[in-house]
Amino acid sequence: MKGALFSLFGGLCITMQGIFNARMSDAIGGWHTTSMVHIIAFIIAMSVYMNVRDGKGRSFKKVPFLYLIGGSFGVIVVFSELTAIHKIGPASAIAILLVSQILTAFVIESKGWFGERKIPITLRQGVGLTMMLVGVILFQL
Repeated sequence: MKGALFSLFGGLCITMQGIFNARMSDAIGGWHTTSMVHIIAFIIAMSVYMNVRDGKGRSFKKVPFLYLIGGSFGVIVVFSELTAIHKIGPASAIAILLVSQILTAFVIESKGWFGERKIPITLRQGVGLTMMLVGVILFQL
């Protein structure tokens, strides 16, 4: 239940972030917005880290380099999302983003990449993915 609540909250925040970032980029531009978003996020994350310290800071040496650069995807996410919102509107942009996210997660799980447990593909999942894609296409018409 807790995971579902965090997912719902995360989805709400992704949508609000995209809309807020698109409006900020109207005033200062896309790359300036992306930089500002990440600077503010870094300050907030470091503030929380300094007060919570829920992990082992010295364990960074054990993390493969590939995983340490995971945050850099955020730069692409923010810029792509705010650009998409400008071009096709918030609802369409978020719909496509979410389907892309689910498809990517599905492929990663089905292949067992990046240490994820390999999950076999079922007919039900294939039907569900197809219905989502058709839904996004119909939404765009």
